[in-house]
Amino acid sequence: MPKMSQLAAELDELRHCGEVLIGISDTLREMFSGGDDMTVTQETPAEKPKGKAKAEKTAPAKEPEPEKPAEPEKKLTLADVRAVLAEKSRAGFTEEVKALIAKHGADRLSEVPETEYAALLADAEVLG
Repeated sequence: MPKMSQLAAELDELRHCGEVLIGISDTLREMFSGGDDMTVTQETPAEKPKGKAKAEKTAPAKEPEPEKPAEPEKKLTLADVRAVLAEKSRAGFTEEVKALIAKHGADRLSEVPETEYAALLADAEVLG
């Protein structure tokens, strides 16, 4: 029996590591998708002297950028919550993070209702 419980614990830890990696990959995807827009706007000033049509194309691209960061601040996503909790877990608060998820009525982070994200993040900030 002890081997089975040890195996179960290791499988739980592997599942948790997988969730952390998914959170990291989601965060990186968001960062790099925003980075592509920045690269385009940095390249276009060098192209502006070549033609007015290219300068006109950059103006609409610059306007949506400020709107995108404003929206995630209003509505939290699973990726945002996962990134914060993964950071707390790496800082040594793994058990506390699991307890917070359970406190908000779920066994896994993906099962936490979106309405609980803000409260979950507020509880996570207290961890340290």
